[in-house]
Formats: sequence, structure tokens, C-alpha cells
Amino acid sequence: MLRRCALIAALILVGLTTVQARADRRVALIIGNSEYREIPALKNPDKDAEDVSSTFRLAGFDVFVAKDLTKIQFEQQFRNYLAAADGADLAVVYYSGHGFQIGGENFLIPVDASLKNAADIEVQAVKLDDVLQQLRAKSKIQVIILDACRNNPFPRKDYWLRDQLIAAGGTGLAQVKSSLNTLIAFATEPGAVAYDGSGDLSPFSSAFSRRALAPNQEIRTVMAAVRRDVVEATAGKQVPWENSSLIDEVVLMRRANRPALPPVLEKVVPSGVGPVALDLPAPVDVDGGAVTVSIERPPALGRLMLDGKPVATGEPIAGKDLPRLEMDVPKDASAQGQPEQVDMLAYSTRDDWGGESQGILVFRVKNGDAAEGKQLVASLEAEQKQQVLERGIHITGAAEAIENRDVQVPVGVGPVPLKLDFPTKDPAVSLKLASYPATGTLSLPDRTLSPDSSLMADEVDNLRYEPQIGEAKPLIVGFQISADNASPKPATMKLSPSVDACDAEAGEPLDLQGVVPGRLPNEISTNAVDVCRSAVKAYPDVARFHYELGRALLAAGKVDEAKKAIQEAADKGHVRAVFELGYIASSGIGTAVDPKKANGFYAKASDKGDPYGMTAWGRALFNGLGVERDTGKGLDLLLKAAAMGHTYAMNDLAAIFTEGRNGVPADPARAVAFLKAGVERQDMYSMNILGRSYLSGRGVEKDPKQAQALFQQAMDLGQPYAPGSLARMYRDGEGVDQNLAEAQRLFELATDRGDYSAAYDRAAIEMQKGDKSDQAVAVRYLAFAAGLDLRNELPDARTILAQFGAKPKTAALKQLRSELKSKIPSGGSVDDQLIKTARAVWEQANPRRDLF
Repeated sequence: MLRRCALIAALILVGLTTVQARADRRVALIIGNSEYREIPALKNPDKDAEDVSSTFRLAGFDVFVAKDLTKIQFEQQFRNYLAAADGADLAVVYYSGHGFQIGGENFLIPVDASLKNAADIEVQAVKLDDVLQQLRAKSKIQVIILDACRNNPFPRKDYWLRDQLIAAGGTGLAQVKSSLNTLIAFATEPGAVAYDGSGDLSPFSSAFSRRALAPNQEIRTVMAAVRRDVVEATAGKQVPWENSSLIDEVVLMRRANRPALPPVLEKVVPSGVGPVALDLPAPVDVDGGAVTVSIERPPALGRLMLDGKPVATGEPIAGKDLPRLEMDVPKDASAQGQPEQVDMLAYSTRDDWGGESQGILVFRVKNGDAAEGKQLVASLEAEQKQQVLERGIHITGAAEAIENRDVQVPVGVGPVPLKLDFPTKDPAVSLKLASYPATGTLSLPDRTLSPDSSLMADEVDNLRYEPQIGEAKPLIVGFQISADNASPKPATMKLSPSVDACDAEAGEPLDLQGVVPGRLPNEISTNAVDVCRSAVKAYPDVARFHYELGRALLAAGKVDEAKKAIQEAADKGHVRAVFELGYIASSGIGTAVDPKKANGFYAKASDKGDPYGMTAWGRALFNGLGVERDTGKGLDLLLKAAAMGHTYAMNDLAAIFTEGRNGVPADPARAVAFLKAGVERQDMYSMNILGRSYLSGRGVEKDPKQAQALFQQAMDLGQPYAPGSLARMYRDGEGVDQNLAEAQRLFELATDRGDYSAAYDRAAIEMQKGDKSDQAVAVRYLAFAAGLDLRNELPDARTILAQFGAKPKTAALKQLRSELKSKIPSGGSVDDQLIKTARAVWEQANPRRDLF
């Protein structure tokens, strides 16, 4: 009879249970720019960012918070955010600060922007459309919320935008066309100004934080409520606005979980002894809300009591009071000669936002009278005391399992199981988050936890943590562990994010799926192959490790293995690997040169938002390299890549604007703006080119001392052409005292790094010595000049080499051959052998496919 009743109860419970969905990935970037350096500070954005970030954290988002960002800091923060948003269900950007429009384009203004010169908007501001395009390439749904519609405070009124000078708008932001599944919200209507308000928060941010916390409200309903609040707060002067093309429902504060209850419980209740505690565990709302309980099916054999008062069917009681619920079974309930009877109690629990669960208690009623009954009562009392004792042990053991743990959690591999080996699954034991980690997300397989969340004892072993990309500081997590109405026991643990050795040794700069600032190819260590093989073995589904293994193998000269690893990374969705396949095709590394194939890879990587892909594809389109020329699109892609912080694009743009190409007007000052931006990002090529600008006075006031400093800085970083640039200053006595010996040394250093012009100039110095010259040395450097000049930009090198006699050529060839570790095929004229051997000597000393 008991088994049958329990089976029926279980079936009832299963029928009322709903299946919970997986935990969606939701990521938010919150920016508050208040402390502007060139214009008056704003009052609200700092507080706006704090308030809104708390809102999104309560809603279970992985929240990136950034305040008072410079342009470079924005690039860094945005790249980390994009890496976290890769594959996300919902990506949100909330910006409070200055912003304005130019030619219908909206720009967000970092705190270090001066915007004094026509080119400054491109290198100092953030184009909203670039942000939106990156989000589209990364996430399923995009939401951008802008409290940036303030007056344009900068005095300049026209700026370069692509190939035209455009006047800046005076007020507000321009309307934006949103793509599919995107919502863009503005603090006020297009072209209008938003107000700071009289409090710590702007009217818009204040209303948003308040309304977004309403559970299970679709975002368009939230924004309508925000609009009503702001209109009322500003007496109709400010009307929030949004463009929406959402086709999926977006709920910020989701509260779909049910109060957590144990499965069907069983209990023995003696009759005739008065109210007996049922020891029902308190229901726990995992989202942190209050829970109420109502009796749906009362027991037939007795009545329910709470604190000495009867509990009626349907009467609501607080969830925390459920452990005190008692049952009073009269003396004759177990009569008619039966040793026991079976009864059942069914109850419902409800939380503040409509979540509902059902609980079942099946109990056996036994006679509590006479000697057997007294023995039963004594046994049950002893059992209850033992249960209380065991529960206390469970709580203590649970706290000890957590307290002072330090869990190492790798960054960028998804949610990592914490493996706490929790010692109890007692349904009465629950854990409430007392302190949520400052960054990153805690989750269970079916839901993301927020600072208000609780979880049951049987869920703890499934607890996971995903560190926030870009954060490496240890984090503290605190719990309150409790059972029924007993005093909770606190416990804290440490989570220590760690970067995998493969990322540290072979991560690449500007990789939007990477987790570290990255290394240039010449900085990859000899240890990288081993540690990346280990990473691929440990995390075979993480595409980034396959790509980084490919980079390490290329650096080690293992081209075939490298290509295989890079292709695997591309197949798994790593975008930079797609670009790398294009680079391999364009440079002919281990394969035939194929510009058309390379462009196909570049275009694909560009479409996915990769700045390297944008630069390569933009360069090809602008110049018509292996594709029909499209100057406008090419220029736009180069500008987008530069806006992401890619210095190669900045240097390409500087070359275009210095000379004026393909219909784009020359503007040396605009070129200098991009070169200075490259120097700020420590790009050694930008340093060398900007040094030349200071030396010539083109686009900037002539300053040989500044040129010398830039050449020296670039040379110290390993730039191949900077030693030649500095050598020419010493050769010509330009800005420094003439010093031919120093010029000679620097030209030789530049030659060692692959600078054919420097080799030519070193040969020229030798030839200018007249009778004191060493003709074999002159021949040597002419051979290097011709051998390194793959694009035949110095045809004079071969012409002059041909004028030397056999004796110096023979001496130079013998010396070059002695420097080779392995022989190369001989044949052809002496000049051809010299050039071929010089090239081989250089390749032997520089085996890397791409030094920088």
C-alpha cells in the first residue's frame, strides 16, 4: 500500500514538473566616461555605470565595467569584451558619456579626446557603427543603450570622415538603422539633448536601472516604462527613443526557476500523542525571492498545525515556516486492528515572480498508545535528535569543504567545474551566495547564478565558474550554508584565474578570440610548441589553442604541421586562423603563391570582424591587388581596422594620406595623426615612419631630435629599417654630428635585419673611401642589396656590382660561402652566385617566415 501511494505521489510530481533550459550566455559592457581631460567633466556617468552594472549583474550577466576610458583603454576593454561575447546569446553595450554625430555617423568620445584637428575624430573617437558591426559578428542578439546625447562641447566643427571633410552635428545623436535582432536605445530622440538631472544618476539611467529589475519583462516593455518615467521626470523635455529589429524575445531579469523542493518524502506519524513535527525542509527560491506555501491536499487522518493553530486548505504560509508544520492524528486513526495506515499531504510553493513547485509527503500513521506506541514515540524522538545532530554535522562538513579553498580556474575555456566534493546531498541543506565574485560568472548547467541566488546541496558539485577575460586577480566567493531554521554557517573560498601557458607563449595581438595581449612572431619562445600541444590535448574543442599551436609550429619552422593546426582552428571557428590561411597563400609559405585564394580568406576574416583580415582585405581592395579595385570599401576597412587598434592599418593609412592615392586627397597632417596613434600603441614601424616625418617636416614641424629619438626607440624594439634611418642622420650630419663610423655600423645592423636600402648605402660608404676602400666589402653589401631586394626597387645595385673586377668578387663570394652552414647549388655568373649566396646567408641567420 505504501509503495503504491508513493508511486502515485511521484507520478503527480513528475506531471507538475517543467524542464529547465540551459544557461544562456549573456555579456554586458558598461562604460561611464565622466572625467574628460580637455572639456568639463560630466556629473553622472560614473554613478550611472555603477548602478547599471549592478542591475545587469543581478540579472545574471557577465558584466565588464569600465570608467573614464581613454581611446587605447577602450580598444583593450572592447577586445576583451568581444572575446567573452563570442558566440553569446545576448551582447549588451551600455554607454554613458559624451557622444555626437558627424555626417549621420555617431561617435562615442573617450576621456582623452581633444578633437582639435581634422583627423582627430578617426584616431581619438569610437564610431558607434563599428561597435555594432563587431557585436553582430559575435552574438545572436545585440542591445546598445546610449545615455550620450549631450551637446557637442568641442570647438572644431569639421573632421575627416573617409575621404571628405564633414561638419559635426551640434546636438544629440543621429538615428541608427539596426540590423536583424538588434535594439538600439537612446536617452532621447534623434538630434535632441539628454539631461544630467539633479541627482547622482541621469534621469535615463535611473529609470532604466529601476525598470530593468522588474522580473520577466520583455525589453521593449521595459523601455516603454523607462520612456514614461523620463518624460515625467523632465516634464516632457526628454523623450527616450529606440530602434528595434528584434525577432527574439529579450528578457533582462529572468525569473523562470521554481522554488527548490526535495523529491517525495516519507514520514512515520504516531497517533494519539498530539502534534508531531513533520520536519519538512524549507523551500528555497534559487533566485533569492520570498516563497509562500499553501496546502493543496490535506491529510485525511489528521489535521495540520502551525504554532498551535490549525492550517486550512489553501491558506498561505511563509516558506520559512514550513519546517515547523506539525500533524495531529487522533487516537482512533489507526483503529480497526490495522498496525498502520497510509496518508498523503500535497502542498504548493510559489515565489514572487510566478515560479511554482509541488511537494509531496507520504506518511504512515501508527498507534502511539500502549507500550508499543510509547516505544515508537521514543524511537522517533531519538531519530529526530539524531537527524538534528547529523544535520549539524552536514552543515559543518559543508562549510569545511568550501572554507579557504583556492581553486585555480583557467581563462577562456568556458565554464570550469569547481569540483568541490560537497559532503552532503541533504535536501534540507541550501547555500545562499553571500558575496558574488567581482568579475566573471558562477553558473550551474541549467542556469547562471546572480548575487541573490541560492542553490541546493545536491547542486553544489555541478557549480562552475567562468573567469572574465582580461582579469587575473584572485576573487572571493562567500556562502551562507543553512538547514531549515538553524543559524546559517558562513564559508568563503578563493577563485584564482590563470592564463594557460599556450596563451602566454603563443597568443597573438588583437585576436578577438584571444585572452592575452599577445606576442609578435619573433617573440614566440622555443617552449611554445610543447605547451600548446598540451593545451590542445587538454581542451581539444577550444579552437584558439589549435591556432596558437600553429603559430608556435610556424615559428619553429615546422610548416606542414603548422598549416594542419591552423586549418583545424579555422574549421573550429577561429577567425584569426582564417586570416592566417590567407597569409600563407599570399606569401607562399610551403605552397604556391595564390593571391586570389588569399583574398578569399582575407574577405572571410574581415566579414567576421578580424582587424588583421580587415587590413589585408582593405589593402587589396584599395590597391586592386588580385581583385577589382574598390577604393571606398578598401579605405573604410582600413579605417575600421585602425579603430580596433591595428597599427598595420594605421601605417597603411598614413602612406595613403601622405601621398594621396586613388582619389583620396593628400593630407600629411592626417597621416601624422595615424602615425602618432601607432606610436602610442608602441608600434616600431609607426616610430620609424613618424621619425622620417619629423626629419622632413612633412605634416609636422621639423624636429631632428624627435626623429632621432623615434629611430632609436624603433631600433631598440628590433625594427629592421630604423637603424638605416638613424645611420643616414649620422652619415649626413642631419640633426647630429656627422659620424661615418657610426653610420657604417648602423647600416650593417640594418642589413642584418633585411634592409636592402641600408646594404646599398653601406656599399656606397665603402666605395666613397677611395684608395682606402675594401672592394670585397663593397661587393658583399651590393650582393646583399640585390639579394634582399625582392621587388627590384634598387636596380642600380646589380648594375654597380657588375662593374667590379673578379678579384673582389671572388674574395666576397669565398667569405659568404664560409658563413653558410650548408652548401647551396652553384652555377650561373659570379654576380648571380654572389646574390644567391648573400640571400642564403641572410635566410640562414633569419629562418623565420615573418620576423615581426
